[in-house]
Amino acid sequence: MIRKSILLIVLALFSISSVPAREGMWIPTLLNKYNIEEMKQMGFKLTAEDIYSVNHESMKDAVVLFSTGCTGEFISGEGLLITNHHCGFDAIQNHSSVEHDYLTNGFWAKNHQDELSNSDLIVRILERMEDVTEKVLAGTENKPKDSVSVIVSRNTKKIVSEAAERGKYEASVQPLFAGNQYFLHVYLVFQDVRLVGAPPSSIGKFGGDTDNWMWPRHTGDFSLFRIYAGKDNQPAKYSDDNVPYKPKKFFKISLKGVKTNDFTFLLGYPGRTQQFLPSQAISQIMEQGDPDKIKIRDLKLRLLAADMEKDTKIRIQYAAKYVSTSNAWKKWQGELKGLQRLKAVEAKQKFENEFKLWSESNPDRQGRYDEILPSFERLYNQFAPYNKANDYYTEIVLRGTDLFNIISYFESIESRWAKMSPSDQEKTQKAIATKLTDHFREYNQATDEKIFASLIPLYATNMDSRFLIEEFKSLTDKMTPEELIGQIYRKSIFSNQTRLTATTSGLNPKKFQAMRKDPAFKLFRSLKTHYELNVQPSFNSIQKQIDDNLQAYVAGIIEMSGDKSLWPDANKTLRVAYGKVEGYEPMDGVTYEYYTTLEGIMQKDNPAIYDYNVPQALRDLYQNKDYGRYGTNGIMNVCFTASNHTTGGNSGSPVLDAEGKLTGINFDRCWEGTMSDLMFDPDRCRNIALDIRYALFIIDKLAGAGYLIDEMEIE
Repeated sequence: MIRKSILLIVLALFSISSVPAREGMWIPTLLNKYNIEEMKQMGFKLTAEDIYSVNHESMKDAVVLFSTGCTGEFISGEGLLITNHHCGFDAIQNHSSVEHDYLTNGFWAKNHQDELSNSDLIVRILERMEDVTEKVLAGTENKPKDSVSVIVSRNTKKIVSEAAERGKYEASVQPLFAGNQYFLHVYLVFQDVRLVGAPPSSIGKFGGDTDNWMWPRHTGDFSLFRIYAGKDNQPAKYSDDNVPYKPKKFFKISLKGVKTNDFTFLLGYPGRTQQFLPSQAISQIMEQGDPDKIKIRDLKLRLLAADMEKDTKIRIQYAAKYVSTSNAWKKWQGELKGLQRLKAVEAKQKFENEFKLWSESNPDRQGRYDEILPSFERLYNQFAPYNKANDYYTEIVLRGTDLFNIISYFESIESRWAKMSPSDQEKTQKAIATKLTDHFREYNQATDEKIFASLIPLYATNMDSRFLIEEFKSLTDKMTPEELIGQIYRKSIFSNQTRLTATTSGLNPKKFQAMRKDPAFKLFRSLKTHYELNVQPSFNSIQKQIDDNLQAYVAGIIEMSGDKSLWPDANKTLRVAYGKVEGYEPMDGVTYEYYTTLEGIMQKDNPAIYDYNVPQALRDLYQNKDYGRYGTNGIMNVCFTASNHTTGGNSGSPVLDAEGKLTGINFDRCWEGTMSDLMFDPDRCRNIALDIRYALFIIDKLAGAGYLIDEMEIE
């Protein structure tokens, strides 16, 4: 009997460990049909109803869409929410100043009254989701494509309007599988979200951009917020009378930790993947898109870093902008290397050949898919110059400088002002005052001038000449960068807070005329107008044709797949990913463990480097091995890796064990696996999670915020 029991255990362990990393970001309502058996084979001990249910509380009630692009989760019955430090970074920065530098020193509210409100921060909680494909496509049968889009739009608006219940909910309908399926999502939206706690950046952003996307990782990437509601526990605007929200469900926390081959899964709101792109699209990304955007951002980041290093005020002003700029910049580099290593174009071409053979093998298909692949070839050849022009315009004109950013804001107002009602004009005038305060709080003219002087010549040099107006080419040809700054910045009202405030308060036709004569405004509008006339129409037209062709292509892939389950690309809606805790081998001869410890932080400690300057209090805790109940055998675990398929938007996602208990907070992917938005590699694609024990250790032992620990259910 004993030998038989041991044999069964060995076989069970072998079965779990032999299941490969699992690609996919799955819709919770479809888990019953496709995935639960596989999850159970890997160790899952719950049911699909435990993850998603509209009839009783489930995990979907404990997970939120945080702000516009992150995930968070409830960890107490008093609305306490944990997400990543980088997800709460804007809020932390907005409350920071040289006198109260919460970025450097951290912030911890000692009670509810100390918690800090955030006027622009919202959280969405999913009430329900529903397949509405039939309703969306009703009446489109045998209609031409132009008519189909009109009917789909009309049907969608009706569905959304009914689901919103006169403003009680926020509703949206999202296409899946390139428009072959549609899902309705209905949310409660909470506007009173308050900052509760954040570690210093030397913990929450430890390693900075050097370690970003990398493994081994030692970043305590978490922050705490609290959701407040009206006394009826329903969403309400900020008020002193609001009370902590009581969620339907919150996650219990496990102190057991994780070990290799443990089953793990997460829920979250992944932003965007593009797994069905054809070979031509992958080729364009590898040869033009990623290299061009990397080059532009590399230049901008070097200029920002130099100024931020010299001046504390500038470092605080540009902290969030630097992070947002560098995040994609580094990700694109890893993505490019991963696609090259996987020979992605050749892999796509191989699949396309299989698709072609399949489509030709059955006469019943009547040539429905014959023109799809040739159409991709033709369309992407046409698309290439417009895509490059769009990348340069987006990266340099729209996102490159603070000057053009604020001008873009006012250019939009100027173009709409005459059509606004008096009440809308009054609301806009109030919004302008807030916008100017926010803009100039995070603005340094000298820094922005350097960026402008470097990016504008790059735009002039690398853009196809047919996409540049003669006046702009003449301006950049005749002037040095210094002269260009003098002509544009020094004479512009938009680079000076006092002048811009005076011009934009009490807007009237005379003040708009002054705006239109401004040299920076004139330059921005000329570039924008030329783009809108000469690039955007062709870009949008060809993109629409590509999208229509992709819809037909994906429909064919679905048919070709038969009973094989497919997952729809991520689109910032709730998804489930599952895998197991495991390390990986990034290159020949190198093997990474699945976890890191506080020992590694101390090995990186360097007071001379801002991102590696460990707080003295943490050094003391390490020296004394004062880890409380959060360490094990004198070791304080910090991060771990697993094979859950994640992307942007999964930042802050709960990483859960087989029983649905919180073991970690997802915050990154390994650099060698960032091509997973386009092509998944089970050997290299790893999500990086903060061990929840390290977060609790920081809250309790370093911050002394034990009252927060008391709110949680910890096992």
